Amino acid sequence: MKNTTIIQPTVLGFVGSPRSGGNTHILVDEILRGAKEAGAAVQKFDLTRLKIAPCDACDTCRRTGNCLYEDDFPPLYEQMKTSDVWVFGTPIYWSGPSAQFKAFVDRWYAPEEELKVMPDKHIILALPLGDEGGEQAQITVDMMTVGLEWINKTINDVVVAPGMEARGDIQQHTDILEHAYQTGQRAVLR
Repeated sequence: MKNTTIIQPTVLGFVGSPRSGGNTHILVDEILRGAKEAGAAVQKFDLTRLKIAPCDACDTCRRTGNCLYEDDFPPLYEQMKTSDVWVFGTPIYWSGPSAQFKAFVDRWYAPEEELKVMPDKHIILALPLGDEGGEQAQITVDMMTVGLEWINKTINDVVVAPGMEARGDIQQHTDILEHAYQTGQRAVLR
């Protein structure tokens, strides 16, 4: 009898919302719940609770191979390398991502070349916003699309949750929560 090893997929959720327990956290939690129930190991990172300095374009990383800042980004990046699915959640503020989320993405500058040759990842964006129509989310989708293309990655799914102004508004939108759950499931069962 052959010995077969089943490899459990790993799904990482990165939340860039300073509103703990808010719509972004709930939306990402639902995606992760779907992934977990499909058999994945999941882990969520609250970027607003971590110390991630913004890139200051000093190019120390290009000269030495290491970022000038010794903060929480390098351990996150190590986990990103070995994971299968990345879930990026940010509220939309003034048509763009939160400052905390943008600082996290800007730090991809240091490992840019390594990111380019890293195996494909299934990438999901989770974007709640106050705008009723949801059009303001497109700017962040475009930003992430272009940035990810630069490192040879592609967004696979986008979950937009318009009209989410107050903390927890998303709890009243079971259709969006179900879509998020199913998105997490599909990412693992693909």
